[in-house]
Amino acid sequence: MHGPELLLLLVGALLVSAVAKRLNWSAPLVLVGVGLAVSFIPGLPEFALEPELILVLVLPPLLYSAALDSSYHNIRANLRPIGLLAVGLVLATTIGVGWVAHLVLPQLSLPAALVLGAVVAPPDAVAAVAIGRRLNLPRRTMTLLTGESLINDATALTVYKVAVAAAGGVAATWVDGTRTFLISAGGGVIVGLAIGWGVRWVRDRLDDGVLESALGMLVPFGAYIFAEELHASGVLAVVIAGLYIGHNAPRSSYYTRLQDTAVWRSVDTLLESFVFALIGLQLNTVVHDVDITSGLVWAAAAVLVATIAVRFLWMYPAAYLPRLSKRVRQRERAPGWRGVTVLSWAGMRGVVSLAAASALPLHLPGREMIVFCAFVVTVGTLLVQGLTLPFVIRKLAFRGDEERTDALAEAQVQHAAAQAAVRRLDELVGGDAEGTPEHVVDRLRIMAEHRGNAAWERLGRQEDESPAASYRRLRRTMLEAERQVFVQARDEGQIDDEVLFRVLRELDLEEAAISRE
Repeated sequence: MHGPELLLLLVGALLVSAVAKRLNWSAPLVLVGVGLAVSFIPGLPEFALEPELILVLVLPPLLYSAALDSSYHNIRANLRPIGLLAVGLVLATTIGVGWVAHLVLPQLSLPAALVLGAVVAPPDAVAAVAIGRRLNLPRRTMTLLTGESLINDATALTVYKVAVAAAGGVAATWVDGTRTFLISAGGGVIVGLAIGWGVRWVRDRLDDGVLESALGMLVPFGAYIFAEELHASGVLAVVIAGLYIGHNAPRSSYYTRLQDTAVWRSVDTLLESFVFALIGLQLNTVVHDVDITSGLVWAAAAVLVATIAVRFLWMYPAAYLPRLSKRVRQRERAPGWRGVTVLSWAGMRGVVSLAAASALPLHLPGREMIVFCAFVVTVGTLLVQGLTLPFVIRKLAFRGDEERTDALAEAQVQHAAAQAAVRRLDELVGGDAEGTPEHVVDRLRIMAEHRGNAAWERLGRQEDESPAASYRRLRRTMLEAERQVFVQARDEGQIDDEVLFRVLRELDLEEAAISRE
């Protein structure tokens, strides 16, 4: 893919994403659909999927950004079910789909069929998480989806390497595969922790938000490349580094947090738009690279059904059989069948599957069939499951109930925080020998009390506008009036652009603080 083609793809993907969000549609699914349609346009450049581009330049920042936003505490609390999904389900999918592929495509050897199983094993939760957030899925379900997507790529890519070696004639046993996986996973965790700790140590001493964010942007690439050079899991190194840095982000400066949030949201939007558009655009390339027959189409459809079915066959036993243990029953809530059903249906595949298929050695027997089946599974799960997942969630009336609990907890802690702030203010004022102006103290005390009362007001008022909401609405209007005056002064030559930018940042920070809801 050349520079002009890449630029065309990025711009087009962003435009489609903008339209989809304006219409409140699922941007990933719209991008795939548009990509499929555009791939039929005659004379269009070939947007070939380059595995190195995806696995080194696209996957690490997407995983890292997701890890930064993930809750370490929630993932740790749900580590057992996440492990069953990210490790157990990946292995089950590899074996189950590989067995079905070997039956419906006898020309594929069993090792080659297992390669196909490993290729389609890891779901991509981007589309599912976007839908889940829009429809207010329970927090635990979102944690399981996110945690699975963070770790399953590491499992699948390790199994993929073992299966490719076996399919290529290299002797490999399950003992060898298990040892490879353990070494790869352990090395990835160690590398991720080391890089996360090192980057945090350096950032704590930089005291420069721009440099801290710039260093943070290097973390996913550095963690991935360094781990892969040591034959460890680059994916797991990126995830662990992101979880460590994200967990410790509250101890960094406000400037760094604001800037990191803006930077990584922009990166997410750009890369996610790029990869989902690229998935759809692969249709033309895949069709031309394989001799498509009715038998191959039916076989690919069978692989698609097997991929979906294995997830269902795994989810229910994995959800309920562990509860035979008294320890599990004491530590975890019983999973409802609605949640298990939604998780079972949220197994959409993504660009990692296509990248892994495209990276297969050219001499691998059955390579073209594996790539074709991987494409059918990826697009099929995205369109079939992605388009129907909102219907399934609504039909099951599966919604989160944490909003009221969260608001109450926030109000209690916010009240305690406001009291601590006022006590600290009194200590400082009492020890101020020169004396602080009374109006300054009063203003600070009022601001602290306002923040302490705002959360309670949101709890108590559901229909009428609360005083806190009135304050935010009016203050935003005042801030906009201030901006207009400064912009007009700049346009009339009364102040320099540098003055304008400095003032605008101060106003923007205040608006960000009052607009957090």
